[in-house]
Amino acid sequence: MSPVRRTDLDLLAIDVIRRNHDALLDALVQVATHSAAVDEIRRSIRALAGAQWELAQNRPAEREQLIVFLPSNNVLYSYVLFGLVPALYCREVVARPSSRVAATTAAVHRILSADPAMPRPAPVTLAHASQREFLTRHRDADVAVFTGQPANADSVAASLSPQTLLLTFGSGPNPVVVGPDGDPEQVVPDLLRARLYNSGQDCLCPDVVFVHRAVAAELTDRLVRSVGRLAVGPRARPDTVVSALTYPDVLPPLEQYLQQHARYVRGGGRVDRDRLLVEPTVLLRPWTADIQPPEFFAPVFDLVEYDHAGQIRAWLESPPQRRRGMYVSVYGEPGLPAGVLGTSVVLPGVTTLDVEDGNRPFGGYGIEANSVRRGDQVAARPLLLSAELGPAGPALRARPSGAVLHA
Repeated sequence: MSPVRRTDLDLLAIDVIRRNHDALLDALVQVATHSAAVDEIRRSIRALAGAQWELAQNRPAEREQLIVFLPSNNVLYSYVLFGLVPALYCREVVARPSSRVAATTAAVHRILSADPAMPRPAPVTLAHASQREFLTRHRDADVAVFTGQPANADSVAASLSPQTLLLTFGSGPNPVVVGPDGDPEQVVPDLLRARLYNSGQDCLCPDVVFVHRAVAAELTDRLVRSVGRLAVGPRARPDTVVSALTYPDVLPPLEQYLQQHARYVRGGGRVDRDRLLVEPTVLLRPWTADIQPPEFFAPVFDLVEYDHAGQIRAWLESPPQRRRGMYVSVYGEPGLPAGVLGTSVVLPGVTTLDVEDGNRPFGGYGIEANSVRRGDQVAARPLLLSAELGPAGPALRARPSGAVLHA
């Protein structure tokens, strides 16, 4: 089907999502909390509503085939961002669901594609295949989007044609910095909202909070009191903030981490293996220069006390963090300038969720956070598919030192 006949797909899809709101919600709460699912539906509609503006800004060239490795979270939103919006300018979009949420992704696809208002054939084709099979079938695709573990991005790139444009979306620690001028009364609600999105199971959730010694005690006390009042329950209940984890494999390394740092736990800390439930947990640890925050994917607040902004700057500039740099939220720390620190984009006084916009480039400049590749050229920068396919896309633009790599 020619992309020209899909010029109204964005508006049709908005109507379809609204009409099937309840069915989509029922599907999404199998893997997400009710509040996260509702937010996902709203973000999906907003991205579709902004699609024509996005395309007008970036003027992406029409492509024959786009293949997508869908992530295991934000099922509907990812389907929209990497499927329905690109279908406006790609003749064929083939998406492979994550095995972790294959049933939910199939349900979302079925609900959307079965609606009588949607074009026939469906704008997005779902492919249930192993990663190897998927790559073998589609190695000559014009464009590929990979949303899996950064460690697997190289093998995916090696399996594709050198002519294929590959965009990889990984993850980063997205730290929050609370400086000496930070207001705990303001910061704690933002921390709760950002860290507990979908019960902490999102790549944008901050995995570490650096808190200045001057405000550490007050912020920790407020946070401990707040998490003690959180609603814990089934995902489908509207008031649930913390629910059972969707991914059982998260528990073993998390339990090990909490055991290793048990002396720093200030609130929570209990894990129920049978129910896959992690009690909202607050840790307060002393500063060490080699901090390597894991990606928790659980309701854990890992606070690290620091003394001066130079420690944060040095940490963000360290080689491991330069590779992982996405965002850093900064509250009341005059020693950290706006712009980019290391490879992390500075967000002054807001969280990652506040700035995420499906119609604008996403992420930072860390090679493991997001990259664009073609053949042996690799560049790390905030990514938006339509922008990479537009007139300015092929140029490896000037970026912070070390952000652009040539393999």
